Amino acid sequence: MARQCDLTGKARQANHKVSHANNKTRVFKQPNLKTKKVFDPESGQTIRLKLATSTIKTLDKLGLSKFLRKYYK
Repeated sequence: MARQCDLTGKARQANHKVSHANNKTRVFKQPNLKTKKVFDPESGQTIRLKLATSTIKTLDKLGLSKFLRKYYK
């Protein structure tokens, strides 16, 4: 399974680690993912999702239905 947020699609980013001598080594920044159970009031089911912590904060603020309406038009 990919290290990717199930709702937003946030995935790893490629960056460079730069030394004092300006040597560049490629590194990957991983998203902060957590497994969370989310209750869907429309279907009445609990869904297990792999979400970024920033997405979890937005879900807690808006709720699942408002989040989906706002970001998936």
